[in-house]
Amino acid sequence: MDLLRDIPAHALEGLRVIDLSGALGNYAGKLFAELGADVVLVEPPGGSALRHEGPFLADRPGLERSLAFAYYNTSKRGITLDLEHEADRATLRRLVATADLVIETERPGVMNERGIGYADLAKIRPSLVMLSITPFGQTGPYAQYQAEDIVALAMGGMLYLGGYPDTEPIRVHGDQGVLCANMYGAVAGIIALWHAEASGEGEHIDVSMQESVVMALENAVQFYDLERTVRRRWAGEQRFAGTGVYACKDGYVFLMAGGIGANRFWSRTLEWFADEGMKGIERLHGPEWADVDFLKSAEAKRTFSEIFGPWALERSKADLYHGGQARKIPIAPVSSPKDILENKQLQSRGHFVEVPDGLAGQTLRMPGAPYKLSQTPWKIQRPSPRLGEHNMEILMALEPAGASATHIRQAKELSL
Repeated sequence: MDLLRDIPAHALEGLRVIDLSGALGNYAGKLFAELGADVVLVEPPGGSALRHEGPFLADRPGLERSLAFAYYNTSKRGITLDLEHEADRATLRRLVATADLVIETERPGVMNERGIGYADLAKIRPSLVMLSITPFGQTGPYAQYQAEDIVALAMGGMLYLGGYPDTEPIRVHGDQGVLCANMYGAVAGIIALWHAEASGEGEHIDVSMQESVVMALENAVQFYDLERTVRRRWAGEQRFAGTGVYACKDGYVFLMAGGIGANRFWSRTLEWFADEGMKGIERLHGPEWADVDFLKSAEAKRTFSEIFGPWALERSKADLYHGGQARKIPIAPVSSPKDILENKQLQSRGHFVEVPDGLAGQTLRMPGAPYKLSQTPWKIQRPSPRLGEHNMEILMALEPAGASATHIRQAKELSL
């Protein structure tokens, strides 16, 4: 496909991606697949390691019951190859000859040892882009180290900033380090594909999960560089009176009424409280409430909580949100998973999508894309593949004579 001229039905239609990865690359492959690329997931005969990770449908483990696998591999076709065997590596090479991008997450050097590293595959397809996502990158003293999400968060600095001031660091939910690496990898991959389309020359992309996490530290590095100040954990603590997370009738809200950059909201907040007849509001008047140092004090925080707390507990998240927003005061409900599924804004945009036969014949509801393309729309093409589901289809289309008797037998068995 000529990316510079053709306008396909889907943004990446015409691209073929070979996904050899596990958790560190499956989401990147999904991003390509749901923009129209033909993504072929290559799994070992026993299945991807992600198939063995929960949560599982109805809490019953099984190769076709992992919700994580079902989400991260939608829209892909699936084939089984044992890359420890030369016959299957030969099949992979034939597949690569038709591909634009290969995603892999093996320990640095493993692909070269198998004779299917970037240099080997580029001889077959000079325009090929290979995306390698690993915990610490292809080079450096940590290159051979293994790591899961929590290790990357720790060694990337993010874990230090997560949690409560008086406890040990706490990991944020949801494999954020893994997802960071996937997203940076996908962006780098599409940039490299543009270059390959224009020049005919592919390249090898080296993505480090640790470095991807470091990129998410916001201004923590600058704080130390400029002030020699190490940012600390703030979770659960009000940094200023009037700014923080507060309990309400049906959960929590985040309010930013006072503190650095928020002083202009203080007068609006007091007007809101007065209009609502809040008891004790006179205690929040006075010049000291414009002093940031006073707002940091335990006395100010305690006073604000004593007045705002009982009042907020009588009101819902929705009431507080709409009341504050009407007065241009920064306030937001802290949404639970249930709130997210029922959120009117997300529903109006059709964010959550139904995937028929997502697992074990059941329809699954999944998050869609956070973007909408007007001309080349995003779409979940199909549910995640069953193990070896497309063996026969892919092998026979690739080269009828190249489908070994073993693969044909496996494909027939898996289709039963």
